[in-house]
Amino acid sequence: MRWLLPEHIEDILPAEAMRIELLRRGILDLFFDKKYELVMPPLVEFTDSLLTGTGHDLDLRTFKLVDQLSGRMMGVRADITPQVARIDAHLLNRKGVTRLCYCGSVLHARPASPAATREPIQIGAEIYGHAGIGSDLEIQGLLCQALAAAGVKGARMDVGHVAVFRSLVQAARLGHDLEVELFEALQKKDVPALKALTRRLDAKTRAALLLLPELYGAADVLDLAEKRLPQLPELKKALVTLRALAKACPIPVSFDLAELRGYHYHSGVVFDAYCDGVAGAVARGGRYDEVGKAFGRLRPATGFSIELRSIASVAYRKKAKRK
Repeated sequence: MRWLLPEHIEDILPAEAMRIELLRRGILDLFFDKKYELVMPPLVEFTDSLLTGTGHDLDLRTFKLVDQLSGRMMGVRADITPQVARIDAHLLNRKGVTRLCYCGSVLHARPASPAATREPIQIGAEIYGHAGIGSDLEIQGLLCQALAAAGVKGARMDVGHVAVFRSLVQAARLGHDLEVELFEALQKKDVPALKALTRRLDAKTRAALLLLPELYGAADVLDLAEKRLPQLPELKKALVTLRALAKACPIPVSFDLAELRGYHYHSGVVFDAYCDGVAGAVARGGRYDEVGKAFGRLRPATGFSIELRSIASVAYRKKAKRK
């Protein structure tokens, strides 16, 4: 059957296409009202820049091909955020704070989950040039406004901070190989593996690392972390940031201090947003201060992206239910 599409690749038919387009316009108008400038990165670019500073996960999700004009390896973007960071650092090259937004399709070599499309539509916003908590608060607030504008129900946020784990590893001066193994065990919430890997560490570090998988839930998680984790400067700073974000957030917040998504990409707070009717996250974001360095200009950066098709599908199901 010649007209069959690849697995997890679908046409978008008129009714869904209209819903997606109306959401796109509404969210972009919100961004424009907040003085974010629109950029449109290319669908493909050389992997040297496309995957710079993004970590192993994005590399695995990226389709690669050889450019017939130059003979160099190119990639089809699996995430737009690194491209926007390149534009800020290398092309705009502005002083002070820059606010950028974008919307476009990305392509994944493998679906993020069994039911996910391999061609998500990302819409997002990024702030460059501001290192303080003010930009984290602004980004969080803007995401909540965008979800409200989309009309989703039951919006909630799961928040973590990579500095919690990173500060423990650095204070204990652990080797790279052990850090990688600990990271993988925490990602899987594999407590037996954690116990085995930390058996030879000092008691203080071992206790802290074994506690991390338990630090999941409401605001009292931060109280427990403050009491039982080592009093390291970066760790204490991370907890202060998390408290401020939780206090300001207009939707329910939970915490996961063992959440290390994008550990080699993010540098601070990380968050996932969820809503009723969608199994996985509908938006993701966080702080990624180190990415601009790869493009020759170290710039503080924070932002988020929303999966537009997931939002549109939720709006459709709820509308259909009322009929």
